[in-house]
Amino acid sequence: MTGAGFDRRAIPAAAHESKWLAADGHAIRRIDWPEPPAGVAKRGSLLFMAGRGDAYEKYLDTLEHWRLQGWRVSAADWRGQGGSGRLGTDDTTGHIGDFALWIADLAAFWSHWAQGREGPLVLVGHSMGGHLAMRAAIEKVLMPRPDALVLSAPMFDTFPEGLPLPLKRGLSRLMTKLGDPRRPAWKISERPGAGAGMRQTLLTHDDARYADEMWWREARPELKLGPGSWGWVASAAQSSSAMFRRGALEAVDLPVFIVATDRDRLVSPAAIRAALARLPDADALIFGQEARHEVLREIDPVRTRALSAIDGFLENRLSR
Repeated sequence: MTGAGFDRRAIPAAAHESKWLAADGHAIRRIDWPEPPAGVAKRGSLLFMAGRGDAYEKYLDTLEHWRLQGWRVSAADWRGQGGSGRLGTDDTTGHIGDFALWIADLAAFWSHWAQGREGPLVLVGHSMGGHLAMRAAIEKVLMPRPDALVLSAPMFDTFPEGLPLPLKRGLSRLMTKLGDPRRPAWKISERPGAGAGMRQTLLTHDDARYADEMWWREARPELKLGPGSWGWVASAAQSSSAMFRRGALEAVDLPVFIVATDRDRLVSPAAIRAALARLPDADALIFGQEARHEVLREIDPVRTRALSAIDGFLENRLSR
């Protein structure tokens, strides 16, 4: 674990921020810890991809934890959010026309990032990042092949949970045709119907870590992002349908570990359990009411348990 003296409101001295250019010239923001601390045995390399509306600043202490475990750690912001520009008509709406663009970015970045690295390669995705990591694994576009996949509260299906995917897909596609697909699909917060004051109740019990996110949004205004667009909603429904098509999850040939909570109100716990039942080689730690969506940014007892479970999985599976 990171020590009590770790400053979550500063980029660590050992880290380096830069930009990677996609094939079309779009600049993707990244951060890298080139080496673990002196005296720590090297384990391999780990790439972390965050969720919708996220930025890597929110996970600095988790990334530092993995560095202290011996990993060479990197993270990047998805195209169109965080410090990787915007794709919509304003600075606050998270838009994408097709999740395939993000999957292609991930595949290209992974290939560039993995080149010449020694030891195991691990891909970690939170929420939407977990969804996109799983889609990339299903489509087998990650070369070289990752040695393990770790997913935190993966967005295998979106809200509302009780609405069947075909209906979500049809309704959201209709909304993209009734107006500009780049327009926001809801007004504020992380999901429709949740006011600004409710946002933390969706994300974490940890007041200090939530305050850290707000601090970074003020210190780096380019990180601020609000609701998703109707294009994003339609793309998410289409991508979830592709993920759950017959034989897709069964074809994943990587060891997968999932940390999640049955009390998640942003992504579907039922979809996570359905995926776990179909993945050939998967294990999980599922929390209850003690955890909200951002399991890796929860209060320390929850976060410590989650990180210990991930560390144990990687130690067990990658030491064989």
